Amino acid sequence: MASKRMIAGGVLLAALVGGSLVLGGRTVLGDGFRQASRERDRHGEAEHAGKGGRAGGATDVAPVDDPAYVKECGSCHFPYQPGWLPARSWQAMMAGLEDHFGENAELDPATRASLGALLTDNAADRVPGRHAKAITKGIPEDQAPLRITATRYFQREHHELPEKMVKGNPQVGSFSRCETCHPEAARGSFDEHRVRIPGVERWDD
Repeated sequence: MASKRMIAGGVLLAALVGGSLVLGGRTVLGDGFRQASRERDRHGEAEHAGKGGRAGGATDVAPVDDPAYVKECGSCHFPYQPGWLPARSWQAMMAGLEDHFGENAELDPATRASLGALLTDNAADRVPGRHAKAITKGIPEDQAPLRITATRYFQREHHELPEKMVKGNPQVGSFSRCETCHPEAARGSFDEHRVRIPGVERWDD
């Protein structure tokens, strides 16, 4: 007979492939994210298998399926999920696209408004879930960080990782390249037990 944990994992997986959130006529977030978040909070994230990895389907932040966002933002860097920063951070970022970390990333007014709404409506302080709450709690209300790597949540999760494995690693180069070490980053899963650092045989903190 299936255990309660297995059943909970099945509910979560079903939620993630269920309905979808639509914004401006386009699918914005991974299917059933809010329901999945509630289920995860209710049952906890102790859905471990093997050496402690999460059960299939669990995510830390909701994936972004919006093609315009993936095209406009993902063409230059990893398309970071809105759930990594609060709405005020995304608003500040979208207001300064003419100097986006040293690059001109200006968009036409319609695209800028659409992507701005996507980011703010699904920011860490606008969605449910344990990770969203933890990310938001670690950012003072009078601050609007523009770099995910500057948040307390990110730094806490990576503080034991030697910089030589990342910044000093020619196959990685920066902590901002999430997809390099997190193979399931695009779907919002950053499980530390599934980290694979290029050039490093194995890493386990």
